[in-house]
Amino acid sequence: MKDSEGRQTKTDSSSAGNRPSPVLVVGLGNPILGDDGVGWAVAREVSRRLGAQNKVEVDCAALGGLSLMERLIDYKYVILIDSIETGRNPVGSVTSFPLKALSNPTAGHTSSTHDTTLMTALRTAESMGAAIPQQIDVVAIEAHNLYDFSEEFTPPIEAAIPEVVETVLGLLQKVLLHEEGHF
Repeated sequence: MKDSEGRQTKTDSSSAGNRPSPVLVVGLGNPILGDDGVGWAVAREVSRRLGAQNKVEVDCAALGGLSLMERLIDYKYVILIDSIETGRNPVGSVTSFPLKALSNPTAGHTSSTHDTTLMTALRTAESMGAAIPQQIDVVAIEAHNLYDFSEEFTPPIEAAIPEVVETVLGLLQKVLLHEEGHF
């Protein structure tokens, strides 16, 4: 099912045959804020490359915290794609790590100034009995121009997109091969 903006939406998992995919890839960011929109661009390319892959759902989101947590409910494995500004790596550097390893829980779209961090939201959801993902990996692109009104990426971010796509596809391949038959 698609929402009014043409994005794939989760369906009611209680109906046979409508069970959501066990794997979700979410491109985070804002596509009109320059390099901040790189998560969306990567998610679109991953979706294109996967084609009709029935074990992976791909989506884009602009919000973190509670809104993002709600989107992750009922998935076993999630990959979040986002720009990040740590200042420790050159712009365009690609890193991948478990969400739990995020040293600054308020970085990127995993939090909101009007909300809570994604990790706090997930702990709260779990304490209430919600089915939160067993594993969440982050694929991050070091960026600097995260607040410039533009639909264009800076050259280092544009150049990093193929590497980010391959990183996401590699993570998906590992989890799908490892969990074959468990989903």
